[in-house]
Amino acid sequence: MATSPGAFIAFEGGEGAGKSTQERLLAEHLTAAGHEVVRTREPGGTPAAEAVRNIVLSPQFTGLDARSEALLFAASRGEHVARVIRPALERGAVVVCDRYLDSSVAYQGYGRGLGAERIRGLSLWATNNLLPNLTIVLDIDPLIGLKRITNPDRLEAEPIEYHVRVRAAFLEIAGADPHRYLVVDANLPKGEIAAEITKRVGLLFQVPR
Repeated sequence: MATSPGAFIAFEGGEGAGKSTQERLLAEHLTAAGHEVVRTREPGGTPAAEAVRNIVLSPQFTGLDARSEALLFAASRGEHVARVIRPALERGAVVVCDRYLDSSVAYQGYGRGLGAERIRGLSLWATNNLLPNLTIVLDIDPLIGLKRITNPDRLEAEPIEYHVRVRAAFLEIAGADPHRYLVVDANLPKGEIAAEITKRVGLLFQVPR
């Protein structure tokens, strides 16, 4: 758990779940409430991490070795935390991030079969053990979510069986630590999803973390 003055909120979930939309709506809500909000994404967030994003998501690199893929995501995350997330938290900002560590656990640990604990440990080492205060998982059936995608990237283009494993991983991860996760049905109307998220996020600012 982050121990700095700020709050760290991550959005997770499968393709087409609406993470970017809900991340934006939450950031707007928190900004209106008077918080400094830093919006960011993974992979990415810094010039070096964005360069890694271009590799790991580009269809040009279909067939990338699974271990190499996992290492690239971890390297990107380490740079992102060091340059963007941790400094923002230390000055008291709220960081709202589109994907974080659990995406690696789901996509590489479960989806690629590399082992959840191994991949989690790699990212914890890369980030010096930084975890979000709250992770919001937007849950959607991959068959529905993938239909919302146009021009799929390298991971979005994986077979449906891969995405089924990823979805199961997110639900398993969240179910193991319900105090630090919120699972929301991504099929609900956008406003209902946002209301459920803002209600839960509000608790972060009412009790000591």
